[in-house]
Amino acid sequence: MSAASTPPASEEAEAPSPARPRTDRYDASSITVLSGLEAVRQNPGMYIGSTDLAGLHHLVYELVDNAIDESQAGYCRRITVTLLADGSCAVEDDGRGIPVDMHPLEGRPACEVVLTKLHAGGKFRRQSYQYTAGLHGVGLSCLNALSEWLVLEVWRDGFHYRQPYAAGRAVGELAKIGPSGRRGTRISFRPDPRIFGAELSFSAPTLVSRLRELSFLNPGLHIRLLDQGSGEEREFQYDSGIAGFLRHLNQDAKVLHPQPLALRLAQPGVDIEVVMQWTAGYGENILSYVNSINTVHGGTHLSGLKNALTRTVNRYASELGILKAENGERISTFDILEGLTAVLSVRMETPSFEGQTKTRVTNPELKTMVDEGVSGALLAALRADSRLAAQVVARALDASRARLAARRASERIRIQSVDTRVSKEVYQRQFGIRSQNWHQSAVWIANQALLAEHVRQLPSGHYPRMLDVCCGSGVVGASFKGRVGTMFGLDLTPEMIALARARLDCLTQGTVYQLPFRDNTFDLVVNREVLHLLPNPERPVAEIFRVLKPGGRFIVGQILPFGPEDAAWMYRVFKKKQPLIFNMFQEDDFRELLLGAGLVDLTMSEYRLWESIDVWIDTHETTNLHRHEIRELFYQAPQEVREVHPFEILPTGEIRDLWRWCVFSARKP
Repeated sequence: MSAASTPPASEEAEAPSPARPRTDRYDASSITVLSGLEAVRQNPGMYIGSTDLAGLHHLVYELVDNAIDESQAGYCRRITVTLLADGSCAVEDDGRGIPVDMHPLEGRPACEVVLTKLHAGGKFRRQSYQYTAGLHGVGLSCLNALSEWLVLEVWRDGFHYRQPYAAGRAVGELAKIGPSGRRGTRISFRPDPRIFGAELSFSAPTLVSRLRELSFLNPGLHIRLLDQGSGEEREFQYDSGIAGFLRHLNQDAKVLHPQPLALRLAQPGVDIEVVMQWTAGYGENILSYVNSINTVHGGTHLSGLKNALTRTVNRYASELGILKAENGERISTFDILEGLTAVLSVRMETPSFEGQTKTRVTNPELKTMVDEGVSGALLAALRADSRLAAQVVARALDASRARLAARRASERIRIQSVDTRVSKEVYQRQFGIRSQNWHQSAVWIANQALLAEHVRQLPSGHYPRMLDVCCGSGVVGASFKGRVGTMFGLDLTPEMIALARARLDCLTQGTVYQLPFRDNTFDLVVNREVLHLLPNPERPVAEIFRVLKPGGRFIVGQILPFGPEDAAWMYRVFKKKQPLIFNMFQEDDFRELLLGAGLVDLTMSEYRLWESIDVWIDTHETTNLHRHEIRELFYQAPQEVREVHPFEILPTGEIRDLWRWCVFSARKP
């Protein structure tokens, strides 16, 4: 919008009322009645969710969604969003144009009624629209209320109309500018800085993401974004629908089956479309929409999809006889969703949303429709394509059995057999590289309080000879200095041995699977965060038992899940970071591992330490793709994980994870 068309400030455009001094008086005079759009200006979060960047962009989405409704009704082919240099925004479409004739009850132009009255609109009776995003008659009036100024322009019935507003109120009459052969609506507005803050401004990249997905969801619709500040222009028009959207989402992923699985179901008043494709990734990426609204918090339609996937995949796997029926084996929803990218789009006449921001759909009947419809179509698709079915079921079954590897140290699913002679070189190479910035690669490595927790587990006594096995830089063994005599160290990697020479007395290069020491040599053996990296961990524990003297102690620190709920999730996180990982022990598993070797008098203490995930994954063995997938595992962590496993995502994007360190101490009889 040009400066010439910017309306003058109105004396009626008032900021939200300041808080009044508190008083103990509470009577009828204390009751405030907010009229018109005052309630919106006083409590904007109730209508747009927040007054931060998300709320700011929600204003634009309200306008775009109205244009999408016109498109779905068959009247709009083009939408243009313009970000102007003065911080304002304009959204224009070539739909029918908001009606400008007099409203029979209000006695004002219909367009003015829509912009100044809550719960006023043309979508309640379903006569003008079948599928709409606007349901409550609130969006345009809220936008108007939260704008410093707004200008409405309408082209319809052969004329061009214009009307200015400020802070939700009309500050001029609807004017007939002149004849015109075009049609459509253009609304230009500037968010009120007294509500959103003068420092907030529209983000073109944020809008690009939403406009692109709308273009995919509405094939053939042309959407244009102009950013006058940067001079950039983007245009979106796709004929491929959500199948093309899925290809866009998976363009950098390694897919397990080249052709996505596409299902479409039509019922009276409801149209359901879903496309799915499994990838080699560990996170799930399911986007769900209702009437082109992104239901970011899901709802009944997403629950129905997940139920359908779980039931159908298990049914098909049972038909093939590949589940271990004698053990009651069943593939969980969590396992089926691993690596899945999907787009679910529902169009329905009467959606019910949770709040004006419409982030969750709540229609109970929608869950049944999606569940039953997808189940039948998916089962038929799997039966018709045995190769696709084998890939889908094998992927889910692999994930399911990998969870058992996370739950029990004795089960090895992802890697059935390992040649330790080959792995030896892999370990040497990886930890040789890690030695270059070993102490900077994670918080836990040199944390003094955590090291002290290991020392605290050592009972009083005489310990002439100590072995730090898989010693790394030797910090664990060195923390016992003063409590033990000669400090020995063993590691597979020459670079690590070089680091440990500054801390330990005697260093030996060797493997924990065959310790180069005689039986009954050491009074104390210590180790930390190694056994989960080793296949067949019973063997190294047996070797440690062998070299311990009778009465000697084994002290070992290990990161463990908080419970069964987060074990599989942690396994995925650690496996992405460290490809060599073989186990994600739970506490009972680890106790069984130590006691099974013959150790007795087992005790354990916990130490919880906040770890920076960003630092932890910034290492040579973690690829850029895996770093991204680790972050996605945190962003998309299931609710059952969040309930037991504390972590936080800071405003800067940094991820901090609370690690449960368990330090065990046991004695050789």
